[in-house]
Amino acid sequence: MEFCLIGIDIGTTATKATLIDALGQQLASFEHPHSTFRTSPGMAEQRPEDWLRGVFGALGHFAEMVEPSRVIGIGLTSQVNSHVFVDARGEALRPGITWQDTRAADDAAQLDRQVSIEQKNAWFGGPVPIDASHALSRMAFVARTEPQNWAATRHVLLPKDFVALKLTGEVASDAVAAVGLVDTAGQYVNALLALVGSAADKLPPLYPFHHQVGRMDAGLPFAGTPVMVGAMDAWAGMFGCGVVANGDAMYQSGTSEIPGIVSDTVIPTAGVILFPPYEGIRMHAAPTQSGGASMTWLATLLGRSPAHLIERASTETLTEITPIFLPHLAGERAPIWDASSRGVFARLDANSGPEQLTLAVMEGVAHSVRWAFEALEGSAGISPERVRISGGGARSDIWCQIRADVLGKNLTRTSIPAAAALGAAIIAGVGSGAFPSLPDAVQKLVQFERSFEPDPKRVNFYSDRFEHYRALYQDLRAFNQRFG
Repeated sequence: MEFCLIGIDIGTTATKATLIDALGQQLASFEHPHSTFRTSPGMAEQRPEDWLRGVFGALGHFAEMVEPSRVIGIGLTSQVNSHVFVDARGEALRPGITWQDTRAADDAAQLDRQVSIEQKNAWFGGPVPIDASHALSRMAFVARTEPQNWAATRHVLLPKDFVALKLTGEVASDAVAAVGLVDTAGQYVNALLALVGSAADKLPPLYPFHHQVGRMDAGLPFAGTPVMVGAMDAWAGMFGCGVVANGDAMYQSGTSEIPGIVSDTVIPTAGVILFPPYEGIRMHAAPTQSGGASMTWLATLLGRSPAHLIERASTETLTEITPIFLPHLAGERAPIWDASSRGVFARLDANSGPEQLTLAVMEGVAHSVRWAFEALEGSAGISPERVRISGGGARSDIWCQIRADVLGKNLTRTSIPAAAALGAAIIAGVGSGAFPSLPDAVQKLVQFERSFEPDPKRVNFYSDRFEHYRALYQDLRAFNQRFG
């Protein structure tokens, strides 16, 4: 009997899941949106129970689509850095703080001042920033503002690890998802954790991605099926993009944009997230703050759907008079890590209607990734000519072409858009023993459907506008910092 695998991604806007067969063909998919609450400045929280509704909805749906005995493994992935503060009974003490939440910026700055560049290089192999989304910043924030919740906290977990706890009753995580907390050997940095009292006692034990946390509890769909620790969304998405070998490059497009390069070379570069090596894989990543989130914002503002706006846009009307857009709606992450920066349309005029604003957003998001790739190429010592792209934001042909022209690189798009969920299923395949290694599973399970070649004429056009994009950020920097 041919086996099947399930991958579940607790993403920023929705829980997405895929059911695939042994050849990587998608048999069924599932998506359940969840809300983000922003009722105070910098706040971006989600209810863990909403994640669970999505997870159980996916499992119930798949149980109707396939004989449960065919499913030999379930893999998990989730957004990071998003954190759930859990008590000794395994219950969430408060809503989850998502990676978009910037309220811990002051705590982060205070922690960052206590750590030297030399220490960061020694621990992490590069100057990894301690920003508002860093786990230690979040712990300091909750300890300072909610001392009762902090005192009751037994574990600080990522969404995927919280879900694993609810599915199996066991607590586990992985060293890669603990970015900024572990050294290059994958061990917690005790000297860093000591900056926030009792932080070390509240973090979960660490295991490889394919480690079986436990088995699905009795009474749940697919009871008895192994559940793997899984990986953070950037890594699961990397596998789902078909990226695993030295020199491979990825572009995951979703709520945020996550470009990355796999390279053994490490040249300490500001702004880049350098992950500890995993089974010979060394990923340099530069996640931005608002990719698809920018288009969602514009669509909401104009009272239309993102698909409606994108369908009516044409690159032929993207010209010198198109406004330049900074997608810093909630600050920016890589490569500038500036929580105070804000979004702006520059050079609006009477011709700037919905189509021009849509094109400006598409272009601005692409420029943010070009800036990130420049830092990545410095860090990895590689300038890849081909990038594998996936994610919901990559389903638009016009947007992919704009990205290819802005980056000056070939973009090859995967067949299954839910890259992170596919990556989680790939990890489940390794953990269940169906595949001997991640490279083998990636090679057999990831398929591609189209490539986008850069247009040399448009490459030059966008290169000039990219310089204006960066200058715009610099020109507004002092103004934005006045408001913190």
